[in-house]
Amino acid sequence: MSNAEQHISVAEHGPYLVSGDVPLRRRSPISSEQGEPLTWRTDGTVKTKDRYALCRCGRSDNKPFCDGTHAQVGFDGAEVAATSNVAERTKRYDGSGVTVLDDRSICEHAGFCGVGDTNVWKMVGSSDETQRRSLLMAMIDRCPSGALRYEIDGTEIEPNLPREIAIIPDGPIWVTGGIDIERSDGAAMEVRNRVTLCRCGESANKPLCDGTHAKVGFTDAALH
Repeated sequence: MSNAEQHISVAEHGPYLVSGDVPLRRRSPISSEQGEPLTWRTDGTVKTKDRYALCRCGRSDNKPFCDGTHAQVGFDGAEVAATSNVAERTKRYDGSGVTVLDDRSICEHAGFCGVGDTNVWKMVGSSDETQRRSLLMAMIDRCPSGALRYEIDGTEIEPNLPREIAIIPDGPIWVTGGIDIERSDGAAMEVRNRVTLCRCGESANKPLCDGTHAKVGFTDAALH
């Protein structure tokens, strides 16, 4: 199946319709003793057909797949995420040998940007130290939403991520590798290497995740 045929369509007040035999994985964060997310683990592959529908309302009894519950509960899936280019929304933080790029509007608060008593923004100021700069880049590489990126010598560097969809436990849908996503109104979303889509149904930035799943206690278990 060609990359051009791999596609995600957002159904109006309904699920994510995936076509093109896109692999579906389960991935979870590995955390430190203090609960700080450090890296990602692949927990396995979910068997799918060439086309499948992923729950967007958060109420399906067959998560991560849609079972039609969105229609029964009157799910409001109105898409309000900005349609502008990420470069237009990016704030730049210049350091030594690296520039951090930050788009707060698409952050899903996964927490990979901080560890101990420091974080990416603090480390920019001491990025002349190789260890600091290396840690900063590694932390940004693990940001699932791509809210954080970085440039070196004027060139934006992105991690080499596979074209696939991953389900994060009690969290969002993680789309990687530049898969096309189309809104329900037919508008194409900007193709990006890393995108996190809401699957709790409560994000204020649909179809993107904004971290609300953690606030509302979203769970992969059946809710009714």
